[in-house]
Amino acid sequence: MGNADTKLHFRKAVIQLTTKTQPVEATDDAFWDQFWADTSTTVQDVFALVPAAEIRAVREESPSNLATLCYKAVERLVQGADSGCPSEKERQIVLNCTRLLTRILPYIFEDADWRGFFWSTVPGAGRAGHLDEDGIDHESRPLAESLLLAISDLLFCPDFTAQSHKKNSPGTAEDIRSIDSCEYIWEAGVGFAQSPPLNYIHDINRTELLKLLLTCLSEAMYLPPSSESKNPNPWVTFFCSSENRHALPLFTSLLNVVCAYDPVGYGIPYNHLLFSDHREQLVEQAVQILIVTLEHEAGSATGSALQPAGPDNLFVNYLSRIHREEDLSFILKGLGRLMNNPLVQTYLPRSTKKIQFHQELLILFWKFCDFNKKFLFFVLKSSDVLDVLVPILFSLNDARADPSRVGLMHIGVFILLLLSGERNFGVRLNKPFTLHVPMDIPIFTGTHADLLIVITTSGHQRLQPLFDCLLTIIVNISPYLKSLSMVAANKLLHLLEAFTTPWFLFSSQENHHLVFFLLEVFNNIIQYQFDGNSNLVYAIIRKRNVFHQLANLLSDTASIQRPGTLKASLVATPGIDKITAKSQVSVDGTMITVPTSDSPADTSAVGGASDTESNSERDHEAYHSESEAARSRLSSASSSSAAWSANTDWVLSWKAKLPLQTIMRLLQVLVPQVEKICIDKGLTDESEILKFLQHGTLVGLLPVPHPILIRKYQANAGTAMWFRTYMWGVIYLRNVDPPIWYDTDIRLFEIQRI
Repeated sequence: MGNADTKLHFRKAVIQLTTKTQPVEATDDAFWDQFWADTSTTVQDVFALVPAAEIRAVREESPSNLATLCYKAVERLVQGADSGCPSEKERQIVLNCTRLLTRILPYIFEDADWRGFFWSTVPGAGRAGHLDEDGIDHESRPLAESLLLAISDLLFCPDFTAQSHKKNSPGTAEDIRSIDSCEYIWEAGVGFAQSPPLNYIHDINRTELLKLLLTCLSEAMYLPPSSESKNPNPWVTFFCSSENRHALPLFTSLLNVVCAYDPVGYGIPYNHLLFSDHREQLVEQAVQILIVTLEHEAGSATGSALQPAGPDNLFVNYLSRIHREEDLSFILKGLGRLMNNPLVQTYLPRSTKKIQFHQELLILFWKFCDFNKKFLFFVLKSSDVLDVLVPILFSLNDARADPSRVGLMHIGVFILLLLSGERNFGVRLNKPFTLHVPMDIPIFTGTHADLLIVITTSGHQRLQPLFDCLLTIIVNISPYLKSLSMVAANKLLHLLEAFTTPWFLFSSQENHHLVFFLLEVFNNIIQYQFDGNSNLVYAIIRKRNVFHQLANLLSDTASIQRPGTLKASLVATPGIDKITAKSQVSVDGTMITVPTSDSPADTSAVGGASDTESNSERDHEAYHSESEAARSRLSSASSSSAAWSANTDWVLSWKAKLPLQTIMRLLQVLVPQVEKICIDKGLTDESEILKFLQHGTLVGLLPVPHPILIRKYQANAGTAMWFRTYMWGVIYLRNVDPPIWYDTDIRLFEIQRI
């Protein structure tokens, strides 16, 4: 009954606020305390009892009352942070203010006139109006800064969000201003050895504060895509700056909580149905805070443009400096365990817990690889990279039939592209693969490379906009693949067959690039890994007509008239030439960056390249300059593509550069030998032919091997914008209880109700 009464009082206070036409004085504590002095309003209660329409009404009709409400709520949080919340009543007030601000903030952000409110100084909004030990007058601190610092303080508040180190009576609180929060890190792991005992009340309180923090950082959702990239999010900038004395312990706490989390628990079947797991909610919020705060406008923190001190964003700075083997191992094992969770199979249906935040994990893994090269090299140093690869391929395969998961496919492909730029990735893929999880793919016996090729070359229409990225990945790994299975070899040949049909080649300005990529794959494997790849050689011999037809492709007007066009409506991510930089692998295995040619005149030499020169790499150089400006993607349906039509000059411009010499030489040598064996021995069984090809050699018969060319991922403004939009889209959809941003005027992306 009491609970119903308190909800009634709270609702009455909200109605009073919306109906009062006169401003209520900030000193009228009796009125303002009604919103947080209550002891039993849950976050769901607050969202139900404070309707969106009423928040907007107060914002429009009595703005001073909304301003005072925000100011008073922040003031109570600051007081709670200063006192250390020694009593239960104070903790409850802090939680109620947290919930109320979580509810109101999105409606402040959606109105451009209000957006600056939290960054204005409010008289008396400082820390009780005193000078701190540095002599800074907190009176002049903007409300946003006071709020972020109060949340940070409260996240290391003994007996509220952290384990107390004092043994004395519960009435005396530790002085929160003097404690070293590095001693109160939430979980063992990077930079902290002790694992505090699990306390579900602390986890719940941390989760609520992190929800408010995430709401503070979500201002980015209310700005259109173009503007956000120019101006860094001021909330993130301040929170991750040296102004926040808790930046290091906060980063470490969030990271360790995520990487130490084991959703399976003690391995008891159905344990997730018997016990509620408050740590999971904390981990979800922690991973979301990490991906939002790890934002660095320069694209990649690994670039040489950074000063030795590193970026101003301390979270990015700390992340980029993690280097101890045990720390890197802890992070990789933790992320690998969580990423593999959806793949865990048991004999008892639904007996193990399945986490729901795999998209956030992929974004976090991406940021780790992008911002910390030591981590990337550590990942690739052992077969542990395969523990990350398999769940990525699984989600790629799983998501391709679901239109709502198209972003998941993109992030998976971006990670593969990043990894494929490193030689070790291609080498690791030669490890045999055993299927432990049901997957909708052809059955094969082979390696992890086969799995990657089989999944990425599936002709599903949702993968079409990503074909240039997918084929770049396969080109990057191809020089290191020791033995492709027959299934994977046939997939590649079927793809070539589809891409070389005239209707496909002539239907888009870009489609011939895909043929060049596939020919480069075949050339790399024939030149560098011929010995173990009899399956691919056999598949090429069987499909030799495809290569002959391509070499003799008709380019007269009658043959070119296109029968139809391909269109996909996915929003374009930048073209592959915009997000990769070329590196040539030298004899000692080091990479040399290949400069891109700047003028179309440079391409004139390509046509005359000799058989021994690297035609394929020169060809792609030419494409950089020829089509840099005009190039969209398979996915774009722009007016320029619609107006374009194939003609003879266009076909001849690239047909002459097709790198077919190596394959034609292989066919010239091996086809007569294979035909002779078949006739002499009366063979009809392919296993005998494969046996012959396994022992065959082309040493001295092929053109001089071309240099290996790797296209490494390179950050740019387009991908940064795509990641930001995708990240906030995931966060929006995942926070439905309570629905923090639901039905507010989001401008970073569109909400489609499916």
